[in-house]
Amino acid sequence: MSLDEPGDAVVGAPRSPAQVDVRALRIYLDEVLPGDLDGDLDVELLSGGRSNPTFRLADSKRHWILRRPPYGHVLPTAHDMGREYRIQTALADTAVPVARTVVLCEDESVIGAPFYVMDMIDGVTLRDTSQTSELSVEQRRRLSEAMVDTLIALHEVDPAQVGLADWGRADGYLERQLRRWRKQWQASATAPRREVDDLLDLLGRTLPTACPHPGIVHGDYKLDNVMVDPRDPTIVRGVLDWEMSTLGDTLTDVGILLSFWDEPGEVPNPISQGATALEGFLSREQMARRYAEARGLDLEDLTWYLVFADLKIGVILEGIHARHGRGQTVGDGFDGMGDMASVLLERADERAGALRVSEET
Repeated sequence: MSLDEPGDAVVGAPRSPAQVDVRALRIYLDEVLPGDLDGDLDVELLSGGRSNPTFRLADSKRHWILRRPPYGHVLPTAHDMGREYRIQTALADTAVPVARTVVLCEDESVIGAPFYVMDMIDGVTLRDTSQTSELSVEQRRRLSEAMVDTLIALHEVDPAQVGLADWGRADGYLERQLRRWRKQWQASATAPRREVDDLLDLLGRTLPTACPHPGIVHGDYKLDNVMVDPRDPTIVRGVLDWEMSTLGDTLTDVGILLSFWDEPGEVPNPISQGATALEGFLSREQMARRYAEARGLDLEDLTWYLVFADLKIGVILEGIHARHGRGQTVGDGFDGMGDMASVLLERADERAGALRVSEET
């Protein structure tokens, strides 16, 4: 029997192999949101999510987004739906654009995992050059500035003022990050790579001084994790994917943003694939300068954060590659993850040359 035949309680998300018990989900939502749903509930797996499966929910009048953890092995503290829900709820009345949260469900019996529901943002996500090439040169410049300014707005939020004083511990954040990603590599590596251990050791020996710029860290801030206004793509309407957010060194977000920020004439990040390597987009140096000037910072340690960003993304991709190899992913876009991980790890090793020279002098 096909999963979408009438009478089958487990209905496949249209155009995807993902399974959601729509009947159980509808019963739950009717209990916690009485009167909010109108007509049949449709569920669709959205493309683009390679970590937390993300679904569109729709009735006859409205649309929502449902997020759940990935299938298969992840770190015990990773992909915590309660944390994603809490951070977006806390930021709702700040200058940081986020989706309005609706409900958090920690009862795994409903769809087989914890999940939360939020409003769907009226926006679009720019993922590649087929989309960014449609922008004018001036729009690209202004979007670059908006990306930096949105990150500044996040980092200027006082965690205590929005109920997030206990969101994490900024002290020792970088040391804990290195331990975390070493552990993740050991759990996910599909083949031995001595250079990963060497890079982690080097980053440990060359740590920046104790977290001088603590704050709320997004953890994966990049162009395709924001939604822009469909009518004016220079306006950021929402920041997405808060699964790695915590309190920590805010400069790690700058490193992530710049790791994904491609420039003309260079090998691009294999995920962004040259999306910002077009006329009008600010350079990495210009992005870093705008951020530093707005916050009154000295970014002399930026190389460390760029190396760490490439390494972290490479380890994440290797983890996705491992889960895909075990048949624990849903949807498209997973082929070639291992090769993409290799590109990032090799680039991290190349960028680390400056750290090695500095260490020797």
